[in-house]
This record gives sequence, structure tokens and C-alpha cells, in this order.
Amino acid sequence: MAIPDYQSIMLPLLGLAQDGASHRIRDAVDHIAQLFQLTADERRERMPDGRRSRLQYNTQWSRTYLKKAGLLEDPKRGEFRITDRGQRVLADKPESIDTKFLQQFDEFNRFIGRRQSSHEPLLHDPDHPPEDSLQVAYQTLRDSLAADLLEQLKRSSPAFFERLVVDVLVGMGYGGSRREAGEAIGQAGDEGIDGIIKKDRLGLDIIYIQAKRWEKTIGRPEVQRFAGALQGKRARKGVFITTSSFSRDAVVYADNIDTKVILIAGARLAELMIEHGVGVTTEATYEIKRIDVDYFDDE
Repeated sequence: MAIPDYQSIMLPLLGLAQDGASHRIRDAVDHIAQLFQLTADERRERMPDGRRSRLQYNTQWSRTYLKKAGLLEDPKRGEFRITDRGQRVLADKPESIDTKFLQQFDEFNRFIGRRQSSHEPLLHDPDHPPEDSLQVAYQTLRDSLAADLLEQLKRSSPAFFERLVVDVLVGMGYGGSRREAGEAIGQAGDEGIDGIIKKDRLGLDIIYIQAKRWEKTIGRPEVQRFAGALQGKRARKGVFITTSSFSRDAVVYADNIDTKVILIAGARLAELMIEHGVGVTTEATYEIKRIDVDYFDDE
């Protein structure tokens, strides 16, 4: 039997989680292999990068899509369990679950909405050139990674979050050395200021930091207090970083005051982590090459 694609795995994977317990991905891979009666060679077949089996790759993507639709959740890293919505879906005894089925859920539509609204192809769309599919696959992987990073940040301790903020800012070129930056931030709060960091290695300019691991939306009053604390320090620049988001009023306020206050919400922070290699590692690198026309002009 051929190795099942990620859509064919969705219903069996959700069925495995029906008991309400937490399940590990590697155990799910074994379950899917037995269910589809895969041979030893089919179980060993690798992806082009050689790091994962094709079955593991497809199972992980199936889990990701079910999670984005709200049918599964991650109690901890490497595990998954069914949600109340997932139980209701199984109670209706669907014949199959695929991406079209998942489009009945708003969360899933928001996940894929950007690609649909811009008329870009969905992942593994056979009606588009492989290069287009590769670009969509890359963005989908990046979006999923950013979402997972944000979830991880929300579970971290305040002390860890402060250290992470230092790593991101140093990765962006601020703060001089990691040791110097670590001494500057993570101190006791002072009128809404959590720490300071150098804009340049010589310390000719200072940026004041507010780092908050919050769940609720941050409104104008919190940003206004931070701006007031900056004025008390006669500071010209500040960065407010959070795991949550900022209200529209907070953004408008920050844009219209003399003091330069940069607001970095959780989604943007996750993107900066990916961009500057904080908390992530490169799993594989692919090169796309084309014919060098100039080379053949000399023939």
C-alpha cells in the first residue's frame, strides 16, 4: 500500500486521539503505519533532506492542519490530544477529513486565508508549477513555526522571556556583547521600565525596554505609562515587547507622540526570532538553480 498523504492521515489521527489522552507523534507514526499496512521499506522512505521519514513528515503535517482547525491541541512539545470540537467531529462519523472539510472552521480559514485571498496556490496543489508550490510550502512552514514559537513563549517564565528579549535584540545588532546586554536588562522595574540596552557598542545612545509576557491585549494606558517613564528619564527611544498584541488605540498613540516608542507584538517577535536565529535551528537548505544563459552565449 502506498504511503498515505497528510490528508488521508487526518481522520485516523483524530481517531487515535479520541480517548482524550496525550499521544506522542512517534507513536502516531507507528499507528498510521500499522493501520495502512505499510511495508518496512515504505516506513523507511525518507524525505529529500534525509532527516525524516516521509510518513513522519505527512503525519506531522496532518497534526498541524487538525490543530489549526481546532480539532487537536498540544499539551506539551511533541504531543497532541483531541479537543471538544474534535470529539464533536468524530461523533458525526465523517467518512473522511481533508482540507475542504476543515474549511468549515474559521480558525483554519484564517490560517490559509492569506494564500487564498492573494490567489496563491495551496500546499501540494498539482495545478501549479513546483517552484510556486515550494514558495507556498516555505511560507506555510514559516507561519506554522512562528505560531509554535509564540505558544512556547507564552508558556515560558518571565525570567526566561527577559533573557530571550536580550538574545533577539543582540541578534538585531543592539547591546554590544551578550554579556553586556544581559547586565542591562532584566533588572527590577523602574516606573514601567524593565531595563536598558545600548543602541551601539560604545553606548552613545540608550534604548529603554519594556518586556511583558502577557495574554491580554495591551491597551493605550500601558503604553502611555511606558512613554511617561521614558520622559522621566529624558529618554528619546523605547521598545515595548510583549507576547500578546496591542490595541488599535495603543498603536495610534505610539505613532503620534514625540518620543519614539516601538511596539513589538508576539507575532512580530516570533518573526524576529526566526529572522535572527533565536530559539530555532536550520533543518535543511534548498537551492533553486536556473540555466545561466550568458554562459551558453559563448558557445
